[in-house]
Amino acid sequence: MSKPNSRSNILSRLHKAVRTAPVWPPGPSTWKPARLTPQERIDQFKELMTAGRSEVYPVKGDEWVPLLKKLLQERGIKTLTYGQDTEIGKALATEWNTNGGSTRLIPWSNEIETFRDELFEIDAGITSTIGGIADGAALILWPTPEEPRLLSLVPPVHFALVKADTIFSSFSEAIEKLNWAKKAPTNSLLISGPSRTADIEMILQFGVHGPTDLIVLVVE
Repeated sequence: MSKPNSRSNILSRLHKAVRTAPVWPPGPSTWKPARLTPQERIDQFKELMTAGRSEVYPVKGDEWVPLLKKLLQERGIKTLTYGQDTEIGKALATEWNTNGGSTRLIPWSNEIETFRDELFEIDAGITSTIGGIADGAALILWPTPEEPRLLSLVPPVHFALVKADTIFSSFSEAIEKLNWAKKAPTNSLLISGPSRTADIEMILQFGVHGPTDLIVLVVE
């Protein structure tokens, strides 16, 4: 009779413990992302993007065009594709027509079937952004017919312009400030660095599925 009694006693104690144990209902999370100052956002964005193997260059106003020329020349980039009907495209066209440049500008062609072969031979592409994320170290792109996703995906070097005042502290702040609750993009991109992947031996490779280099110009 000792075994059944022992078993009953153990089960009884367990049953009582369950009944008397305090119940802890999960409550709403109290975590909130940090709200950084404008300079803190720029500094953190630059630090973390650089840590992710991107190049980041702060630049004042229209000075991004001469800086771009310098970077193109230093890297020996011979061809650059861009969206000609964009703010970037108009600035580039004016600068190249006025001062010329060793890099040949190739405007994006909406006829991708005829432009595809040429696109895969182009050295670099340049795009605008709708913002950046400081704590996530990422660019936010909203592709359009004038500036499609392929401009940032196909050429081995991707230049991106981000305005300093559109760098947000966090992704949640970006969603709030960009009013995505009412008008979210149908195809937004978050780019945190050059394309990278690892094989079965865990060897990191760059440029397998996209650009090998990401160069960000932070325009203040």
